[in-house]
Amino acid sequence: MTYKSGFVTVIGRPNVGKSTLVNNLVGEKINIISPRPQTTRNSIKAIYTEEKGQIIFIDTPGIHQARNKLDKFMLEEAYSSLDGIDIIIFILDASTYWGKNDQMIYDQIKSSKKNIIYVMNKIDKISNKDLLLRQKKYSQKVGEEVIPISALNNKNIDTLLEEIFSYLPEGPQYYPEDMITDQIERFVFAELIREKIFYLTREEVPYGAAVLVEEVKERDNEDYYIRANIYVEKKSHKGIIIGKNGKMIKRIGKEARKEIEDLMQTKVYLDLWVKVLKNWRDKDNLMKRMGYK
Repeated sequence: MTYKSGFVTVIGRPNVGKSTLVNNLVGEKINIISPRPQTTRNSIKAIYTEEKGQIIFIDTPGIHQARNKLDKFMLEEAYSSLDGIDIIIFILDASTYWGKNDQMIYDQIKSSKKNIIYVMNKIDKISNKDLLLRQKKYSQKVGEEVIPISALNNKNIDTLLEEIFSYLPEGPQYYPEDMITDQIERFVFAELIREKIFYLTREEVPYGAAVLVEEVKERDNEDYYIRANIYVEKKSHKGIIIGKNGKMIKRIGKEARKEIEDLMQTKVYLDLWVKVLKNWRDKDNLMKRMGYK
């Protein structure tokens, strides 16, 4: 049997389910998810391997209008992911309508010589009647067949995988079969902490929050000590993250620690600190410090 492999960029507007799809395909939580848009900030490789081939998915930040330097970085990450790849997956949202960000993305990719697969996610949120109507309208917009899926419920994912493999070229196995991401542990730890901030704090906090893991060490009793700083732009945000009598920071730490322990398969001591760095999203040196280079 011919072995196929290649690189697949997953692109779409914020909150269409890109990270949910990629996580479900590789069978592990590589990318953080939340109900809020702009959760993903970096382009992250997730690796799917099976007998007939290997797919390296590149999950990208949602494409939106930039308001600060961090937003511009995220847009550059998303668009640069279109270089040197084999397939583009453009994800649309079945639970809503074609919007200006969908149009902006389509205008960017429609003349691409890469194979484009159009996917309509979140079909679990609409009726079968609405599904057919929405699929027809999206197909008319892009002039191609649109594959309906539910990334959350794994519906039609096999159909999508077959479509991807049909376009992939013959190629080598780029990564070991047990490898599911190219990200270092510190990055994954920081992202899991940031996800909990997204879920547990008020709406205005997450966009100005960043997490930097400063220290990771294995201790004599074979557990791990992880020290991380949570950076926010305002004093009021620091107060929200710490919470009354430290309740919020304890909750963030508890939920993040549980996921890190599941990932590491060992006990973890998570030491979290909250610091204020005003307007870091608009300062090049601070952006680089946070890992957004």
